[in-house]
Amino acid sequence: MTASILPLVIGAPQIILMVVVVLLLFGGKKIPELMRGLGSGIKEFKDASKEDKNDALEDKK
Repeated sequence: MTASILPLVIGAPQIILMVVVVLLLFGGKKIPELMRGLGSGIKEFKDASKEDKNDALEDKK
C-alpha cells in the first residue's frame, strides 16, 4: 500500500476505538435513540427518492 492510502484503511482497532468514543460521548442509553433516528431518516430518504423516481416516470408519459 502506498502512504497516501494508508490513513484511509479502517481495521478492527479503529472500529473498536470509535465505538468506545461514541459510548463515552453519548452513553449506553442514548445510542438506541440515536440509531432509531438514523433509521427513520434513512427510511424517509428512500421514500422520497422512490417518490421522485415515480414523478420522473410520470412526466415522461
